Amino acid sequence: MEVKTSLLDNMIGVGDMVLLEPLTEDSFIENLRNRFDHNEIYTYIGSVVISVNPYRSLPIFTPEKVEEYRNRNFYELSPHIYALADEAYRSLRDQDKDQCILITGESGAGKTEASKLVMSYVAAVCGKGQEVNKVKEQLLQSNPVLEAFGNAKTVRNDNSSRFGKYMDIEFDFKGDPLGGVISNYLLEKSRVVKQPRGERNFHVFYQLLSGASDDTLRKLKLDRDFSKYNYLSLDSANVNGLDDAANFRTVRNAMQIVGFMEDEVQSVLELVAAVLKLGNIEFKPESRCNGYDESRVKDKNDLKEMCELLGIEQSVLERAFSYRTVEAKMEKVSTTLNVSQAYYARDALAKNLYSRLFSWLVTRINGSIKAQPKSRHKVMGVLDIYGFEIFEDNSFEQFIINYCNEKLQQIFIELTLREEQEEYIREDIEWTNIEYFNNAVICDLIENNQNGILAMLDEECLRPGTVTDVTFLDKLNTVCAEHQHFESRLSKNSKFLTDHSLPHSCFRIQHYAGKVLYRVEGFMDKNNDLLYRDLSQAMYKANHSLIKQLFPEGNPAKVNLKRPPTAGFQFKASVGTLMRNLQTKNPNYIRCVKPNDKKAAHIFTDSLVRHQVAYLGLMENVRVRRAGYAYRQAYEPCLERYKMLCKQTWPHWRGPAREGVEVLMADLQVSTEEFAYGRSKIFIRNPRTLFFLEEKRRGCLEALAALIQKIYRGWKCRTHFLLLKHSQVVVAAWYRRYAQQKKYTQIKSATIMVQSYSRGWKARKILRELKHQKRCKEAATTIAAYWHGTQARRELRQLKEEARNKHAVSVIWAGWQGTKARRELKRLKKEARRRHAVAVIWAYWLGLKVRREYRKFFRANAGRKIYNFIIQRTMQKYFLGLKRDMPSMSPIGGSWPTRPYRFLDTAHTELRSIFHHWRCKKYRSQFTDEKKAVFEEKLQASEIFKDKKALYPSSVGQPFRGDYLEISKNPKYQKLSSAMDEKVLLADVVNKINRANGKGTARIFLLTKNNFVLADQKTGQVKASVALPDLTSISVSTQNDGFFALKLKEGSAGATKGDFLLSSEHLIEIITKLHRTGATAVDQDHLDIDISDEFLVQFKQDKVCVKFVPGTLKNGNGASCKRKNNRLLEVSVPSTV
Repeated sequence: MEVKTSLLDNMIGVGDMVLLEPLTEDSFIENLRNRFDHNEIYTYIGSVVISVNPYRSLPIFTPEKVEEYRNRNFYELSPHIYALADEAYRSLRDQDKDQCILITGESGAGKTEASKLVMSYVAAVCGKGQEVNKVKEQLLQSNPVLEAFGNAKTVRNDNSSRFGKYMDIEFDFKGDPLGGVISNYLLEKSRVVKQPRGERNFHVFYQLLSGASDDTLRKLKLDRDFSKYNYLSLDSANVNGLDDAANFRTVRNAMQIVGFMEDEVQSVLELVAAVLKLGNIEFKPESRCNGYDESRVKDKNDLKEMCELLGIEQSVLERAFSYRTVEAKMEKVSTTLNVSQAYYARDALAKNLYSRLFSWLVTRINGSIKAQPKSRHKVMGVLDIYGFEIFEDNSFEQFIINYCNEKLQQIFIELTLREEQEEYIREDIEWTNIEYFNNAVICDLIENNQNGILAMLDEECLRPGTVTDVTFLDKLNTVCAEHQHFESRLSKNSKFLTDHSLPHSCFRIQHYAGKVLYRVEGFMDKNNDLLYRDLSQAMYKANHSLIKQLFPEGNPAKVNLKRPPTAGFQFKASVGTLMRNLQTKNPNYIRCVKPNDKKAAHIFTDSLVRHQVAYLGLMENVRVRRAGYAYRQAYEPCLERYKMLCKQTWPHWRGPAREGVEVLMADLQVSTEEFAYGRSKIFIRNPRTLFFLEEKRRGCLEALAALIQKIYRGWKCRTHFLLLKHSQVVVAAWYRRYAQQKKYTQIKSATIMVQSYSRGWKARKILRELKHQKRCKEAATTIAAYWHGTQARRELRQLKEEARNKHAVSVIWAGWQGTKARRELKRLKKEARRRHAVAVIWAYWLGLKVRREYRKFFRANAGRKIYNFIIQRTMQKYFLGLKRDMPSMSPIGGSWPTRPYRFLDTAHTELRSIFHHWRCKKYRSQFTDEKKAVFEEKLQASEIFKDKKALYPSSVGQPFRGDYLEISKNPKYQKLSSAMDEKVLLADVVNKINRANGKGTARIFLLTKNNFVLADQKTGQVKASVALPDLTSISVSTQNDGFFALKLKEGSAGATKGDFLLSSEHLIEIITKLHRTGATAVDQDHLDIDISDEFLVQFKQDKVCVKFVPGTLKNGNGASCKRKNNRLLEVSVPSTV
């Protein structure tokens, strides 16, 4: 269950100053110190949050803290800035009330950090989504950009905002951010040209020099050395804890997120560099013949570099620094500028250039983060503006800032009183008029249109004649002498003539926060803020894209002779607009306090804090809040908190909450003058009454705690006793069970033993009887067996005797038959020998007779016939040997039997040739027409590439497939296949080489009878279709690569983009098919193929040389193409081993 705490629980000091007793300035400061020492940096004054800068990181801004304060009542938890942010956001989202959060305090009090915390909390608790997150990121990233250009290191703060910022964050009906609008007030542009000792210029100058790359600085014509720029102070150039280089990268990234284009960022950096260069321009006097001094630029190098950055003619800007043109009606008068006036013009240009650049940045950011005007938006404004300033030397800037704070104090008092009055009326409580100091008289002293200080300052600036700061002070002494809040040494009544703390050149105003002494020196110049028209026109002539936007008044076609409004008038109008805007919104206040001037943690300086409490009007705020009822609370939480103080309401009150509170207050006998009942809240007049209730509650809680402890301890002891009792019963039951089980086991074991002995005796008795019976049976069986054996042996001897007698008869008969057979065989052999001898003798006799008869015929041709017979037999033997040792039927087989005799040499060679032609014919008869075409292509490839290109040997064993993509079967290329009117002879993926970078893009290469086509591999879209007659030649290298160039006929339809440089793994096949098909298409014998390691390729209008050089194998890749220059592509081919 979630435990809710209250503002009054575990309170260190007093969390709400309204409840402080007694209320004095000392007790106020002591309460702040006490809370600060315990890391409680936030304190309330009603709904106002006081924030004391801790100067260190505290673990109170984590995501867990965000969730803790989310959707909680303002007073439900301890004071925190998240509570105010959540209250404002929920009022905007749920009640449709526009909100504004006013953050004030002096420099170093933590105003900027407070505004960041408010924005980060709102970003964390609002909706999520891609578009919403983008808007939130842009709103948050606008801060680093504005801080870089608008913040600087001062003696009081290392990141001091030198401008006032008001941001309207726009939300939709769900509470999701849609965008925002930023307004800036009174940038301290005098800091650009001069900084007090111990302070720096704006951060962006140091960030640019520290964090930009060397290439960027070279383009901007800058050097990293701060000492080379007159506008940069050197004594505080480096600040501990500030990393300018890292911050520069953060600013560049933030500008990209907000939506700045790269050329816009470059333009901004060029203007910043121009301001630095402008500060280095120095002048020297030069006498003229008329006796007047004229200024001239000493060293024109910085002027030249600045003009190059901004695109301005050097002579135009140089003349603008030396002359001033005054226009009156139709006349123009040109006057020379002396050295001091030239320096004034230079500094005025630098200040105007930087301030206008800053205003342009704000406008550009607004253009990126502004919400679309589709419907009505809810608005939350966050005002981060300078606090009241009282320095030793106060000038025009402090006067304007303090005037703004007077207006804020006025609206704060009015809105606070109005909020109090509205709540009293809403709760039906009688309203009592509150006495307070109304600073309207001070505001009127400053802003009155007739006799106000600003009006008189403008009047002096516009008055013709000699006008100085002294004449302005004289006029103040004349007009404001009788005013009770104005003091001067030379006022008419001379009441301050003896006041030596008031110098003659100063005046003093008694503000609501105290008296401030202003030195009038510089009031006139700072209010005029003049920029000579010559400089504006020179800036307008620049070719820089941004300068013309910043100096529109320099347009010669729109010359305006009307004097521009003064700085005081512009600021007064801006403050008026701001006040009207704030009055339409529900205000929420954060008062920031700086604990010490050392920017160190754990140090609390009473005098410094007392000074801030005074000029922030915090005591006045508490008094206004306490003028009526100091504390108010809704009935439900009040009854829930104090119901234990009355028996009737404890522990549960069944009726309405208001009746329960009435019963409670009546039972406590609280005086009716100390509280009042509203419609939904109870109002307590004096904090003592609230502390009385808290004390009673604390005592009651202690009693309740003791009662709860007592009941709990009794319950715990009873529970322990019952547990022990139950345990004893369980243990006894288990023991009895164990004893009975053990006794049973013993009885069972004894019984089993007796049974085993008895059964053993019986078994042994039966065994003896069975053994006796078995031995008797075995004895009878043995006797019978012996008897049967004797009988069997006797019968066997009789049978053997009979068998021997029969065998003897058979042997005698067989011997007799054998003798008879041998005698007959001998007779037959003798007769056969006699017959054979007769046949042999007869054959010899016949042969003798034949030889005698034919001897006369054979004697003449016997030699030739024997020779022919031998030759015939030898040839027969030779052919039979060839038949037996027949060689392989392979056409590439080289084996053949050796010849047996030399006279067969010619026949042997001829037979070998005939056999080879025969087997080749048999092999060719097996070929189809397609296979014949493939071998013809292989033969043609050999004619083209053999001994000419290193890639050819590796392609010999690879068959030419033609359609590697199976384009007609693959559904991915169905659309591309249907677009082909002719049969596709070759389809493969090649890489089209880009001339710009040498990288390849995958393309589908299709070859038909009359065209070749290049198409996109992914989509199948045709990128190029070229007729084969337009193909003039093909160029390849001699090395082991796949690059080839298709050169097209100039002026042909396919040559609009020039030749094609491609690479493929099947280069030999592609070029062979192109050679055969291209020659057929143009009715030529052959297509030109150039094999060289260096050839030209026509790309559009330019010819590029493609050069092949040996290289090394990298990352397993083959040949790689790289662009060397606009006219050379170099292909690195790894050497093969």
